[in-house]
Amino acid sequence: MTDPNNLMSAMGGGVDLSGLAQAHQQRQQAAPGAQGAPQGQAGGGAAISLPDAVMSGGEAELEQFSQYSTQVPVLVQVYSQRDPDSIALTPVLEELVRSADGRLIMLRIDADAHPQLGGQPSVLALVGGRPVPLFQGNPPRDQIVQVVNELIQVAAQQDVTGQAVITGADAAGTGEPAPKPIPPLHQEAQDALARGDVEAAKAAYEQALKESPADDDAKVGLSQVNLLVRLQGKTLQEIRDRAAKDPNSIEAQFDVADLDLSGGHVDDAFNRLLALFSKVDSENKNEVRERILELFDVVGPTDARVIRARQQLTNLLFA
Repeated sequence: MTDPNNLMSAMGGGVDLSGLAQAHQQRQQAAPGAQGAPQGQAGGGAAISLPDAVMSGGEAELEQFSQYSTQVPVLVQVYSQRDPDSIALTPVLEELVRSADGRLIMLRIDADAHPQLGGQPSVLALVGGRPVPLFQGNPPRDQIVQVVNELIQVAAQQDVTGQAVITGADAAGTGEPAPKPIPPLHQEAQDALARGDVEAAKAAYEQALKESPADDDAKVGLSQVNLLVRLQGKTLQEIRDRAAKDPNSIEAQFDVADLDLSGGHVDDAFNRLLALFSKVDSENKNEVRERILELFDVVGPTDARVIRARQQLTNLLFA
C-alpha cells in the first residue's frame, strides 16, 4: 500500500484529488487542534449516519466523504461498467466494507458519468481528509483484504477510529426507503465473481433469467459475465494476431471486439462488428447481430455510443 505520508502520489490516470487535499489543509489551518479528537468524533464533526456503508455519488459526495474520513476511513472505488475488473472487484469491496461494522465506509464513483473526476478505474482511500492511492485492476482477494486491514491500521495510527452508524434508511430523514435487497440469484452471481468463479456467476444469471425472462439486471449481468468468460485464457497478443492472420474469421473478430470493449474502446468494438455485419453472408448476419446486441447490454442502453451504434445497425438491417 502507498506510504500514507506520501499522500499526493500520482494516481496513474485515476481521480485527481488534489482539490480535496487542499481543502483538508485549509480546514487544518482553520482548526489546528482538530487532530486527536475522541473516538468517533475525530475532527470535531457530528456522528456519521448513513443508510448503507456503501454509497454512490459524484463530486459533491466525494467532498462529503472526504469530511467523513476525519472520523472513519473511506474507500473510494472509481469504476466503469465497461471494465471487467470493476465488475469483478465491486462485490469483493462491498463485502469487506459492510463486514467492517461501520469502521470503514465506501463511496463508488462512475468514471463514465463523472469524467471530470478521473479516467481509469482505480481504488484509493481517504484518511483524515487526505487521499491515499491503493491499487488499480483487480488484485487477488487476499491482497485486497490485506490492503483493507492495513488501511484501518493506518487510520488508527492517525486517530481516525470512529464508527459510522448504518441506519438502513435515509440519513437525512426524508423518509426514503432503504435500497431493495439483492435477489438471491443475483447475490449468488456476485458472490461467485468475488471468488473468481465466472462460470458459477454465469449459471446464476442464466437461472435468474429462466425464472424471470424480464429481469433486465440479470440480462446485463449475464452479458458482462459472458464477456469475462470469453476472454479467459486469451492474451491480447494472441487475439490480435489471430484476427490479423484470419480477417474473415467471425470468431476472431468477435474476440477483438471483446478485447476492445473490455479496454474501454467502445466505439472501436462497435465499429468492428458493424463492419463485419456488412461483409458476412446472409447466413451469418444474425450471429453478428446477436453479438452486437449483447455488447450493447454490456455498455448500457442509454449510453450515447450504444444509441449511435444501434441506429447504424438499424440502417444496415434495412439497407
